[in-house]
Amino acid sequence: MAHPTLGRRALLTAALAAPAAGTLAGPAASPAHASGHGGRFDRESPRFTIGVLPDTQYLFDEDRSDPAPVRQTFRFLTGGERESRNIAFMTHLGDVTEHGTEEELALASDTFRQLDGRLPYSVLAGNHDVSGADDQRGDSAYLKAFGPSRYARMSTFRGASPDGYNSHHVIEAGGRRWLVLALDWRVSDQGLRWAQSVIDANRTLPAILTTHDLAWADDTGAAALSQHGQRLWDAFIKRNDQIFLTLNGHYWPCGRTVLKNDAGHDVHVHITNYQDRYYGGAGMVRLYAFDLVRNVIDVETISPWLLERDPDERTPLEAEHLELTGPVDRFSIEIDFDERFAGFAPRTPPPARPARAVMPRGTVAYWRFDAEGLAGAAGTDGAVVPAGTVARDLTGGGNDLTMELLHASAPETLTWSAEHHEGQPAHASLRFDGGKSPDRGAVLRSGPNAPVNSMTFTSGYTIEAFIKLPEPFEGDHAWMGILSWEGRSGDAGKSSGWSPDEPTCSLNLSPERFLQFVVYPADRDADPTSWSHALPVGRWTHVAVVNDSRRTIMYVDGSKIARNPSQPSKGISTLGRPFAIGGTQFALTYGQGFYGWIGDVRIVSRALRPKEFLRPYA
Repeated sequence: MAHPTLGRRALLTAALAAPAAGTLAGPAASPAHASGHGGRFDRESPRFTIGVLPDTQYLFDEDRSDPAPVRQTFRFLTGGERESRNIAFMTHLGDVTEHGTEEELALASDTFRQLDGRLPYSVLAGNHDVSGADDQRGDSAYLKAFGPSRYARMSTFRGASPDGYNSHHVIEAGGRRWLVLALDWRVSDQGLRWAQSVIDANRTLPAILTTHDLAWADDTGAAALSQHGQRLWDAFIKRNDQIFLTLNGHYWPCGRTVLKNDAGHDVHVHITNYQDRYYGGAGMVRLYAFDLVRNVIDVETISPWLLERDPDERTPLEAEHLELTGPVDRFSIEIDFDERFAGFAPRTPPPARPARAVMPRGTVAYWRFDAEGLAGAAGTDGAVVPAGTVARDLTGGGNDLTMELLHASAPETLTWSAEHHEGQPAHASLRFDGGKSPDRGAVLRSGPNAPVNSMTFTSGYTIEAFIKLPEPFEGDHAWMGILSWEGRSGDAGKSSGWSPDEPTCSLNLSPERFLQFVVYPADRDADPTSWSHALPVGRWTHVAVVNDSRRTIMYVDGSKIARNPSQPSKGISTLGRPFAIGGTQFALTYGQGFYGWIGDVRIVSRALRPKEFLRPYA
């Protein structure tokens, strides 16, 4: 515990003998969903939470102790919230107790048993838990209660420094592994050498450093390194690019800052301590919710003990402290995790997959634009794809497509590109430069006798495509056709649609960038239409349209959209006219040829589940 106005502790300079370096081996990792008797944890989910519990010393204080708030926090972390928030780990930031006596530590130790077997955690010594010196101080009541043997059965525990006051854990969460270093409040030179050895042995793991005394903040929440924190920063943190987040208590008020390490990357420095607040902090826990999809960490601070109270019986102080929403208590930090960790753990994108690996039962056509699928026209970014180029149907079903330029379009209206969706089997695409003023476009069209031209899919179907819209989305762009079966809906005897000239089935993009899938079913006069949200620009999107012979559902990036029609829809009223990718004469009459990239396109004669799509989704 300390307040910045009370002065900062001087560095301890006593030279103490150190035992030989080494670590204690940790046990093997647990199964993906193992969580003892607590809520379930999914280590593959891209969203997970780490709980941070700061100074609890006023709740473990001689005859004034009250562990009830901490016990409720532990119930919160290990119960239903563990599954709903996907809580991976909890770390305590030191000053567990007020005086570090055997009695206080025994009560704290008993309280922490609530977590054992339910949620892995780390604890470190604060200045109130131990007497003087640094981590070479020798045996103590704290070490007996919270030394290495405490964590030996935890799946995350990987070892401790020889003195026992520093430890490290490896968390498996978000589909990757994370290192958590729990360092004594005064780390010796020996302790820093041990910490460096841990970093060196785990060179690909992003690291969170926890300690008691690192930074302090002024009343505005602006943080700065303490005297000891500056030593840690200079000697260890800034030299190791893996450390992207530091967490400490000791000082109040709370605060945060961002520092640049030697690699020029951000290190987020956060102070968490609520002992100065009502009821010694009321067991307040800070929740760090990692979201690897949104590239953000959302932070909130709550007191489960106060939250569980009957709202009608809460006192004003209790109501004031059940959740803190100030800028240093509830905030978000944006981190492009792949970019931030690229220097030590470059992300390896999935490799290309051969066509035979992605043609499940019922695949009737599969087109891709790499060397396997595009005859003689793949390999150089920006290379013109000449008219007459054939895109092979890799099922061998006879549905090859031939490139045609529409109107008087220039040859460069269609070019080859190495750009691709990360989950796309083929690492290639075609870049269409369709547009208006003048009308222009290119299309890949099946031959007059291709089987796909007449397939009606009355037992169900799945149509998939990868697309990307340019950023910025410039020029005169109207309705765009992405793919369709040609043939007038009027010729199919359909009169309920927007126009009798409309194709019997098409996937289009509106000027507002909304996807539209419109189909004229084989069994009725109707045109059920699905509409997506506005698609982003500059980013690949996977689109899937699934019909189970009863209704049609569109998925975007593996997620079902809202505006799917409820009316029945069985099959497609195909008329033996070509299937086309990139736009049709109809699209040019009422809009334009496609503008952007198109990757793999697949048609399957049954309804696939999202996990069967070309891109595997969590």
